[in-house]
Amino acid sequence: MSVAFPKIALVGSGAIGLYYGTRLALAGAEVRFLLRSDLAAVRERGITVRVGDRTLQIPPERVGAFGSAAEIGPVDLVVVALKTTANDQLAALLPPLLGPQTAILTLQNGLGADELLAALFGAERILGGLCFIACNRVAPGEVVCFHPGSMTLGEFGRPAGDRVRALAAQFEPAGVKCTVADNFLEARWRKLVWNVPFNGLTLATGLTTDRLLADPELAAEVRALMEEVAAGARAQGLDVPEAFLQEMLDITPALGAYKPSSLLDWLAGREVEVEAIWGEPWRRARAAGAHTPRLALLYARLRQQAAGAARGGEIPKNAIGHRGP
Repeated sequence: MSVAFPKIALVGSGAIGLYYGTRLALAGAEVRFLLRSDLAAVRERGITVRVGDRTLQIPPERVGAFGSAAEIGPVDLVVVALKTTANDQLAALLPPLLGPQTAILTLQNGLGADELLAALFGAERILGGLCFIACNRVAPGEVVCFHPGSMTLGEFGRPAGDRVRALAAQFEPAGVKCTVADNFLEARWRKLVWNVPFNGLTLATGLTTDRLLADPELAAEVRALMEEVAAGARAQGLDVPEAFLQEMLDITPALGAYKPSSLLDWLAGREVEVEAIWGEPWRRARAAGAHTPRLALLYARLRQQAAGAARGGEIPKNAIGHRGP
């Protein structure tokens, strides 16, 4: 079957990168995974993705596992699934992967990645993807997906064109439900409606999403943070309907005792994406004149917590809104 992007480089082979890279590979694309610490394990055992009672696998003899971008060479599409905390590496990592027509798709959270990639490699190359999914990397080359959700695709700074629609058409047969957004910045703010409160409050309290919603005080804080994110978006002329906030609340209980990626990063001793998910949204909301005191407080708390991580700090028992177990 013909695909729009036959050769793809996957930069950032954590849960998101392994999940979508595996889907695309099994649907016929030549996917080349850029790996570091997991390289030997993936070459030996391949990649395994469990989705409910289904198991998707790329056996070791078929997996495209590489240790450097230079080994991969130019491709049709570069998918950036690194954490935004590693974005200082992009200027060096990506050039060996780029040909004259190579597109760059960023699957990164929060705000700022699109602008950075455009400044480095040209706005005309940049596509964005938002992953409404719950999945965790549980071992080298192994991912468990709790909720496959969907993906929203768009172009940086312009309405969706034929190229991003062709990419969506390539994801659909791979088992990824896709929508295409004409205003991708607006779509980014809609994703922040979930990420800001749930990533933030699970990180600040150490609780899973189900326990947040089971506590009336914390559930009210989740809703209030959602409303502030929506207010920040609307202050910039972006549309985030009230019904969308309720939709995000309604889908969360089905995730069960879910630990979002920010909490997993913290527990594993990895740097948390504080600036992209909380700092930059707060700065843009404030610049647009939106009143977001809860977001400001959460951002300040998480900055403090991230700074303490370097000193061996732990999640405090008296974090925002948490009365303790």
